[in-house]
Amino acid sequence: MLPETVKQMPWTDDFEVDHEACTVRLRPTQGDSSEPDAKKASHLTSAFAQVIDKAIEDKLFISVLNATHSEKFKILGAPHIEIERFAGDLFGIVARGAHLTVYTNTLEGMKIWVPRRSADSFTFPNKLDTTVAGGVPSHQSPFENVAQEADEEASLPADLIKRGVRSAGVLTYIGLSKQGFVAPDVVYVYDLEVNGDVTPTPKDGEVKEFYLMSIEEVKAALANDEFKTNSAVVMLDFFIRHGIITAEQEENFVEIVTRMHRRLPFPVTPDQYLDRKGIS
Repeated sequence: MLPETVKQMPWTDDFEVDHEACTVRLRPTQGDSSEPDAKKASHLTSAFAQVIDKAIEDKLFISVLNATHSEKFKILGAPHIEIERFAGDLFGIVARGAHLTVYTNTLEGMKIWVPRRSADSFTFPNKLDTTVAGGVPSHQSPFENVAQEADEEASLPADLIKRGVRSAGVLTYIGLSKQGFVAPDVVYVYDLEVNGDVTPTPKDGEVKEFYLMSIEEVKAALANDEFKTNSAVVMLDFFIRHGIITAEQEENFVEIVTRMHRRLPFPVTPDQYLDRKGIS
């Protein structure tokens, strides 16, 4: 968390804040110190919710919270702990996303279905995006999220997704949000090759329209900063996996690949979150 964020956050009595030591720690619940991890996690989920509710009520961090509630997301590696999606950047939480790139091979070469986000999107309005993308809420797996978003954003049927989607790995990197917050990210990536008779169609209003773009058109759009930030990373990964960007033609190949697959310097396993003295 950024020091200025810690100072502005409306912490409740559930938290101990030490500005000199740069720590924020959850106070233990009343009762047995050997209480199960699930109870500790429930305590932390509730404590986070109260702080976020107060921040929304006081109209703090409006550029992030937008004065509304959002989906509940898991804190990666922390069993049972959930936090508002929009608030993740404020607390430096590792985000989880799932992205599906839909492409087709034509007589002119490979082409990719690229959507343009709605003009009234809360984040990155009018930017180009991955064919289908979403943050993974606490009640879903990454693939379940892709299947749902494929229907809601692109009108792609469930049987097509289940039959044709291929898991293509995961990206781990650290960026900065538009508001300047440290934004560690885990993105599960998927590919789907379709025939020429498959056309994604906007459905839920998050997408304005879809374009079937050539590789050169996508490259030009990337160079012109037309893509949503994390979707640009996903597109670069797609190019590398499909041999469109290679070590022979790109002198920074190793650096690019390494930056998209960092070992995150944040807790990603349960043992790093929960201990017998409380949760910090």
